[in-house]
Amino acid sequence: MWIEQRRPTFSRREWLANAGGGFGSLALAGWLSGEGVAVGNDDTTSKVQDGLHHPARVKRVIQLFMNGGASPMDTFDYKPALEKYHGQMLGPTEKPEGFTGPAGAVMKSPFTFQQYGESGRWVSSVFPHQAKIVDQLTFLMAMTSKSNVHGPASYMMNTGFILPGFPSMGSWISYALGSVSEELPAFVVLPDPRGLPYNQKGNFSSGFLPAQYQGTLLDVHRPDVVPHLHAPPEFGFAHGASDLATQKLLRELNRQHAIAQHHDSQLESQIAAGELAARMQLAAPSVFDLSGETEATLQAYGMNQEATADFGKRCLMARRLIERGTRFVQVWSGPQGAVNNWDNHGSIPNELPPMALSVDQPMVALVEDLRSRGLLADTLVIWTTEFGRTPFAQSGVGRDHNRGTFVSWLVGAGVRPGVAVGESDELGYQAAVDKTDCHDFHATILHLLGIDHQRLVVRTGGIDRRLTDVHGRVIEKILS
Repeated sequence: MWIEQRRPTFSRREWLANAGGGFGSLALAGWLSGEGVAVGNDDTTSKVQDGLHHPARVKRVIQLFMNGGASPMDTFDYKPALEKYHGQMLGPTEKPEGFTGPAGAVMKSPFTFQQYGESGRWVSSVFPHQAKIVDQLTFLMAMTSKSNVHGPASYMMNTGFILPGFPSMGSWISYALGSVSEELPAFVVLPDPRGLPYNQKGNFSSGFLPAQYQGTLLDVHRPDVVPHLHAPPEFGFAHGASDLATQKLLRELNRQHAIAQHHDSQLESQIAAGELAARMQLAAPSVFDLSGETEATLQAYGMNQEATADFGKRCLMARRLIERGTRFVQVWSGPQGAVNNWDNHGSIPNELPPMALSVDQPMVALVEDLRSRGLLADTLVIWTTEFGRTPFAQSGVGRDHNRGTFVSWLVGAGVRPGVAVGESDELGYQAAVDKTDCHDFHATILHLLGIDHQRLVVRTGGIDRRLTDVHGRVIEKILS
């Protein structure tokens, strides 16, 4: 078992101090258990690493998260029965837990659907760009959650639990595998500039794992994407040889203190962050400088249009980050709150189209860009949300929260293109066939990265914890 149960006779910090080396990309779990660790190198075009437990199909992951609960029956889950029963009161007579109001009448989708590609996938008119690549996508049509409430459901989709305090998927992955390159963080989060999602930073927390495995938030719209990476010009004494000497002295002092305070993971995280920041001083400027991108690339991502410029820039940045060695990048669409996200209680016809417009072209550009550069051969892109929405109207033409069924898709390494697994019921209210949940989703992603989800385990508080809790199965039907 992959469990923190065999303790060395000397502390890890003592070993690191004696060795005189950094530990930014070393997986603590692998060192303690004695199992092999897939430690990256600077050659991001090299063969996919062997993984921890079996050969990996995927080397890095980009997650596109639609915050607020994207409506399945208005995007990818076409339901003719909604037209048949439109206006009829067929929903639950008592308000289900987590609903913000009583269920209204059945409401048909205000958008037209059409079949696309050889797979014949139904796609709503709100996603004209994704409609063109459906034969490349792998759909999970009957995803479910344990909660109808944003906070718990978002925690569940990101950490596998509905309560706070657990590590996110990106943290587990960076803990196990580290970065592909030591010059960039293993786990990067690109939040919506309008605000953080529900749960704020809890969605990308490292929980009980060492603090250095939490997501690194980057605001790509700031002039200095990584604040304070370099000393301001007016402090000339803090540059060049003086800066290097300061780093060396701090490193020595911190390590001496770390040996004495060997239970302080925050200190270890600060040491790792300092070492990473020193390496990023050389690597980061080139990653965030888009001047080398062609005009055709910028236009493909929609950066010449107001509606798509923001999400397009963050999708392009995600490609540049994984291209240079980041293991896991999360791109968020929508902040928490009642507006500018996918939580469309008030009006599906008015609120959903602008959100769909903002992400549709950039996401397809990302997939095609990765493919043209050969990166999709070892990169997995996933499109997710925390839950779905009801087939019943709310506030006239809105839709309420629904944990019963929602849609996710994947594209890239290790998954079968043009495949759809699962079906919801006639109205799109509950998963009916081949239902899957976040545990299955996480187990499958870990499997593609060469990790057995049942063996990636850490003991904390006397309990053996893992990303998939005590559940989860690899979704074999989508694997190539």
